[in-house]
Amino acid sequence: MGTVTTSDGAAIFYKDWGPRDAQPVVFHHGWPLSADDWDAQMLFFLQQGYRVIAHDRRGHGRSEQTAGGHEMDTYAADVAALTDALDLRDAVHIGHSTGGGEVARYVARAKPGRVAKAVLVGAVPPIMVKSESNPQGTPIEVFDGFRASLAANRSQLYKEVASGPFYGFNRPGAEVSQGLVDNWWRQGMMGAANAHYECIKAFSETDFTEDLKQIEVPVLVMHGTDDQIVPYEDSAPLSVKLLKNGTLKTYEGYPHGMLSTHPDVLNRDILEWLKS
Repeated sequence: MGTVTTSDGAAIFYKDWGPRDAQPVVFHHGWPLSADDWDAQMLFFLQQGYRVIAHDRRGHGRSEQTAGGHEMDTYAADVAALTDALDLRDAVHIGHSTGGGEVARYVARAKPGRVAKAVLVGAVPPIMVKSESNPQGTPIEVFDGFRASLAANRSQLYKEVASGPFYGFNRPGAEVSQGLVDNWWRQGMMGAANAHYECIKAFSETDFTEDLKQIEVPVLVMHGTDDQIVPYEDSAPLSVKLLKNGTLKTYEGYPHGMLSTHPDVLNRDILEWLKS
C-alpha cells in the first residue's frame, strides 16, 4: 500500500498486491466507496496469480480530500498518474458504476501498451441523465434529490442506499447482509462530503459516448437486469453498440452491487473472459 502524488499535488492512496511481473488487474470503485469495495475480487485474482491494484478516488477513502478535481477528466488523469508511477503495462482495468465511467475515460486516452482489456460492471456509460438525446435516462430531479439528501444527512442517505436499492435488499424476499450494509456505510463516511456531492454530477451527467467509440481494446460489459441505480436498458446494451470490440453479459435479476452479492459468479466469468 502507498500513495502517488498527482500533477496538482493530490495524494492518491492505492493497494498493490501480488507478483510485480504478473499481469496487472486494476480496480476502479463506485460512488461513494473506496478500494475496499473490491476485497472479494482482489483476493480472488491474487490467488489466480495476477498483480491486483486498487486506488481510492480523490476525496474518497484514504486519498486526499481535495478542494477540487471531482470530475471525470481529473479522475482519469489521476489513474494515468498511478499507472505511470507503477509503470503498468498490458493491464486489465475493471470498473464498477462510477468506476466504469472512469475506466472508459482513462482507457480511451491511455498511452499505447498500457491497457490490454477492460471490464465495465454496472457502469454509468454512455450517460445516465435524461435529455432530448437520451430520453430513457434518469431525470435530473433524482440526482438533485441525492444531492439534497447528502447535504442534509449524509450518514442517513448512505444507510438507506446500502440497505435498499444498491444491493437489491429492498426487494421482497431479499436476504439482507448487514455486513455489506455496514461496510458500504463505513467506506462512504471515510470520504469527503464535498467530493461525494460533486461526484454525483460527474457520474450522472458525463457523456462517455466518444470515449466508448475511441476504445480499441476488448471490453466486457456486465450488468444486472434489476439494477436500480444504473438502469440496464439505458446503459449496458447502448455501451456495447458504441464499442469497437465489446461483449455484453447480462445477469437476470442481479442488483447494482452484484460484485458483492454474487462474487463467485462474477469473478469466475471475468476470469474466463480474461483467459479467452
